[in-house]
Amino acid sequence: MPQQDNIKGKLTGRHVLLMVVAFFGVMLIANVIFIRAAVRTFPGVSEEKSYFQGLHYNDALAERAVQSRLGWTAEVAEVVREGETGRIVIHMAKNETALTSLALTGVLKRPAHSEDDQPLAFNPLGEGLYEAEVAAFGAGAWDMALRAENNVGETFDIEARIIAP
Repeated sequence: MPQQDNIKGKLTGRHVLLMVVAFFGVMLIANVIFIRAAVRTFPGVSEEKSYFQGLHYNDALAERAVQSRLGWTAEVAEVVREGETGRIVIHMAKNETALTSLALTGVLKRPAHSEDDQPLAFNPLGEGLYEAEVAAFGAGAWDMALRAENNVGETFDIEARIIAP
């Protein structure tokens, strides 16, 4: 009697081809999902027109030199988070003397995306302290960019990283 081959459990080239195509198909689909999620959450542009900013970098350095000659200092004195709101207190001084009657304005931004960016308007508290109320203040890292200006027109730019509790 002739011997019958057991075809049911035999691995053929067609099976191997289907397994390889299925494996790489699953990998391709997973990569497309992850790439779309990454691009949607951070498109890669953190500064608009960065090339033109680079062309004017020497101007920025000259402005920083003028600011350093002013002798002003800024310090984040307090960061308070109460639920989804909060407040930030800044201390401004010149040669350890409190600076009063400054106008402080700025913006609070998340480092990775611009969805939560919000303007800041500071109110003087006295003794060189200025306070801003923050409407949506989630926990985590925030970048704060401020400009302080006195009544003579001298300006001082402040950048600080804040970690909200």
